[in-house]
Amino acid sequence: MLTDTKLRSLKPKAKLYRVADAGGLCVEVDPCGSRRFRYRYRFAGKAKMLSLGVYPEVSLTAARDKRDAARKLLADGTDPSAQRKLSKLTAQVSAETAFEPIAREWLARRDELSETTREKILWLLGLAFPWIGARPIGAITAPELLAVARRAESRGKLETAQRLKQVCGQVFRYAVATGRAERDPTGDLRGALKTNKTRHHASITDPAKVGELLRAIQGFTGYYVTRCALQLAPLVFVRPGELRQAEWAEFNLDKGEWRIPAERMKMRETHLVPLSTQTQAILRELQPLTGTGRYVFPSVRSMARPMSENTVTAALRRLGYTGDEMTGHGFRSMASTLLHEQGWNTDVIERQLAHAERNKVKAAYNHAEHLPERRKMMQAWADYLDGLRAGGKVIPIRRRAS
Repeated sequence: MLTDTKLRSLKPKAKLYRVADAGGLCVEVDPCGSRRFRYRYRFAGKAKMLSLGVYPEVSLTAARDKRDAARKLLADGTDPSAQRKLSKLTAQVSAETAFEPIAREWLARRDELSETTREKILWLLGLAFPWIGARPIGAITAPELLAVARRAESRGKLETAQRLKQVCGQVFRYAVATGRAERDPTGDLRGALKTNKTRHHASITDPAKVGELLRAIQGFTGYYVTRCALQLAPLVFVRPGELRQAEWAEFNLDKGEWRIPAERMKMRETHLVPLSTQTQAILRELQPLTGTGRYVFPSVRSMARPMSENTVTAALRRLGYTGDEMTGHGFRSMASTLLHEQGWNTDVIERQLAHAERNKVKAAYNHAEHLPERRKMMQAWADYLDGLRAGGKVIPIRRRAS
């Protein structure tokens, strides 16, 4: 019989040798000194051997337990070696067809996604992984998915539940396309989840109140970089994420242009923002402070990261504006409403807002032909805001609506 003391004392020899324990268990010592547990047995009249692990990673007690499990299989008429191969194959098939590895594979192939979007999708999928991640994707049913989504819904996260369903649907469709599922069950959930009532981003559009907001921003006494972001938000009216992640390399102050790369745009198309003289002045004042780094508006904690997505919103709250009055996204609604009221061409406004143009031919035309008008509009808009901030009566330069 083997003991731990005996096992530790076994020395390598010129040739491999074995020392028996009991019930077919032995330890095999090779010339390099490795000591491997083996279970020797006969099946269908043939001598066979099953590896049970290396000592001391596998203890003598564990090796004996493995031997006993193999002997039980043998008594039931099953070849332990064949059963191990089958288990490995089953595990491999499970890894190739389970929901989580397929979801991660799908996400890894989405090269067009920004890092922020990729992180949000992975977070959403993480809500599903504990419940269906190990399940064969072709066997997952609509009720299973509904139960997963309702975990978010029960906490009042209605939008999260809907987004989770949509992302799972994309994973299922990828599995169908790659031959690992037959259908997308998320379609069966139509109408099964609660939906949020449509809420528009809170925005100030009354000119007098816009002037009050601009004066409040001018008097902001917090972090200077945040103040500059607040000042630029109404002037450029891009999406909050596009503003906070702005990089100095994207700006040409001499030409008065900000070219936002496609990967950071919602519509995955490069967007050009003409810069008014007021916008350029703010950027030139900020440049000595942050211009040596990557980001125009770096985080307070690290120059290597952009400011957080809550910074502008928090600054508005500090100025006394509630979420029902004004949001970071609300500067876009403000500009859209007032520019339309002033009679600017709708196509020009929509192009500057970087809204999708469904007609591709018209989109190409707009990109080429509307830039001169957009430059005029952005300068006129900045001048108009200056007047509102000053508190005087402002008569905007109007354009005939087309």
